[in-house]
Amino acid sequence: MGNSKTSRFYAENPKSAEKRRESQKEINKKKEMKEYRAELNGKRRELGIYGKGKNGGKAALDVAHIKSRKDGGTLKNGFKLQNKSKNRAKK
Repeated sequence: MGNSKTSRFYAENPKSAEKRRESQKEINKKKEMKEYRAELNGKRRELGIYGKGKNGGKAALDVAHIKSRKDGGTLKNGFKLQNKSKNRAKK
């Protein structure tokens, strides 16, 4: 597992980890979550990075969620390709 505080917690507390996995399973079954994942996969397809794995090129980029113009942002659709470390560092 990773080195984050959360990863260490679940590595040290298997009962809690199992409870979280069960909770996530229920959340991920919901229709809204399935639609959300489908939307994100569609954006990845549009941007040409769906199914590319992790080896260089566009596959080394993440889809950043930025405010769209209709919500007061600067991007037309609210998504853009961004370096993984930069995208994850801002969160």
